[in-house]
Amino acid sequence: MSPTRILIVDDHPVVRDGLRGMFQGDEDFAVVGEAGDGADAVRLAEQLDPDVILMDLHMPGVDGTTAIQQLVQRGSRAPVLVLTTYDTDADVVPALEAGATGYLLKDAPRAELVRAVRAAQRGESVLAPSVATRLVSQLRTRSGDALSDRELEVLTLIAQGETNRGAAARLFISEATVKTHLLHIYEKLGVGDRAAAVAEAYERGLLAPKRA
Repeated sequence: MSPTRILIVDDHPVVRDGLRGMFQGDEDFAVVGEAGDGADAVRLAEQLDPDVILMDLHMPGVDGTTAIQQLVQRGSRAPVLVLTTYDTDADVVPALEAGATGYLLKDAPRAELVRAVRAAQRGESVLAPSVATRLVSQLRTRSGDALSDRELEVLTLIAQGETNRGAAARLFISEATVKTHLLHIYEKLGVGDRAAAVAEAYERGLLAPKRA
């Protein structure tokens, strides 16, 4: 069986040396190239066709997230495993949205890194525990901000031009209840009035576009 061919991308030579050393001597892996920035990473990925790319994020010139986007746009088949010291939302979310297969931190032990590389080659997502926890927390927060079915019903009627009284009559609830729902809608959408709520709902795709 052929070894997994790895491209290492990091702007620090010492880090690249350390990563290369982790895989040297293991016949299951072969480091086929190293890059010091995102531009070199994209160029070498096209030349070398690696099986997995280990990608740092904060690099001079073309950063890791931009490089991931460019690799995806160019049809690179190699999954990208982010390996960085940062696990903030500002780093994690853009990298994953750009197309990264996994996200590990540089303090990961060799065994974890090896497992992650093998998983990435199989197309599986691998996340550092702190990253997974952060993403779950984000999802829960977003879920808490989601509109309820009743709130969507109220907002749909408002978008159709109904008054509070009209919406209350159509939904068989009190006008006061409609006002309460609207206050919750404003809070969840981060707006201050009916018109802004409707506009934001259309922007987020919560309401079906009006037919011409």
